[in-house]
Amino acid sequence: MKQGRFSDEQIVRILRETDKDSVAVVAKRHGVSDASIYIWRKKFGQLDASDVKRLKTLEAENSRLKKLLVDRDLEIEVMKEINAKKW
Repeated sequence: MKQGRFSDEQIVRILRETDKDSVAVVAKRHGVSDASIYIWRKKFGQLDASDVKRLKTLEAENSRLKKLLVDRDLEIEVMKEINAKKW
């Protein structure tokens, strides 16, 4: 996936600025399009910067657990094949 110019925490701070100023003003200030801000708003809606950090850690843990699950399933399949060939 393409790495953006702004981190998730920076995006949330920019979205908080749209609470005070208009989207067009904030977009121009940060050099992004209005559409980008609306997309970010859809993705990060009501999150705070601390929520974004927690979300990132949960996503990282989730992907790590998924990899462990895939490895375990692969190991089970190999064991089944080995067991089937013995008899």
